[in-house]
Amino acid sequence: MISHSRPTLDDSDRKAVLSVLESGHLVQGEKVACFEKDLAAYIGTKSGVAVSSGTAALHLALLGLEVGPGDEVIFPTFVCGALLQAVSYVRATPVLADIDSRTFNIDAGSLKKRITKKTRAIIVPHMFGLPADMEEILSLGIPVIEDCAQAIGSKYGSAKTGSLGKISIFSFYATKMLATGEGGMVLSDDEGILERIRDLRDYDEREDLQLRFNYKMTDMQAALGVSQLKKLPLFIWRRKEIAECFNRCLDGGSALPPVSPPGREHVYYRYVILHEGDSASFIHDMRRKGIDCRRPVFKPLHRYLNLSGYPVAEDVWRRSSSIPIYPSMMNGQRKHITEHLQALLTRGGH
Repeated sequence: MISHSRPTLDDSDRKAVLSVLESGHLVQGEKVACFEKDLAAYIGTKSGVAVSSGTAALHLALLGLEVGPGDEVIFPTFVCGALLQAVSYVRATPVLADIDSRTFNIDAGSLKKRITKKTRAIIVPHMFGLPADMEEILSLGIPVIEDCAQAIGSKYGSAKTGSLGKISIFSFYATKMLATGEGGMVLSDDEGILERIRDLRDYDEREDLQLRFNYKMTDMQAALGVSQLKKLPLFIWRRKEIAECFNRCLDGGSALPPVSPPGREHVYYRYVILHEGDSASFIHDMRRKGIDCRRPVFKPLHRYLNLSGYPVAEDVWRRSSSIPIYPSMMNGQRKHITEHLQALLTRGGH
């Protein structure tokens, strides 16, 4: 079975982690500080705070903006449950927006309709590696948290995603664009916000009993992150190369990938296609051929909350499939995918 996603690791990654093991200093230390500095420099922000997961990063980003009970936070429904969880952690009110049918990112028009006097922040995920419409969203004057969990290295104009909002968050889960196993980071140019976040990520040896968290990253994870970040341009190049093969395979067919508007660089964390009908049979048929395809979002958030009024997200969720794509994919695996992808789509019914 060709995995839907998997990490890309080599000897340099193993040596980086082994050096930490040999040093005897495993927890948060110099390697974490190095990873924070390197990622901030790569994205183009002043500084960063490394934490234990992308969800922890989002939780602390909300606290850094002082979001709490009575506040509303807007984000798209077509996204993983981490956003809903993080907003719940701070006891704010989640407000869901619909998505753009062409890019699968948050729809600015739907977003604007949901703004109230209680709106305290907007979370903007750059879905599947394609940047969202940041210019229009930033013009609203509401603090924006860029969710770059799927889009590290992508660009909006000449700027990297993660450098545009008030805060940006990243995830380094095992199958993300770069991997530390688990882990995340918050980046910002606002040192006041980052200082609050640094204070909140660790509760040990404090003079007061303010609520804090055990959200630290280890030096083992950070060493792997530093090593992976050096190879990120190569990872992105490889993802684009595979995506181009899939694009040629789909050219002229009925199943289509999302549109990449001018000035937005797609890094293809996921290769998502939209079918004419429900994607369930296509996913089933591809798995029978040894190719693990999935719906790109397990379930849109409005379904968890029993809400209606999200027609685009509902339609995209029903008709979309995510095709395996990752830098460690072998050429033979890529060929196997394209052959069966083309055969199934040409045969019709998908």
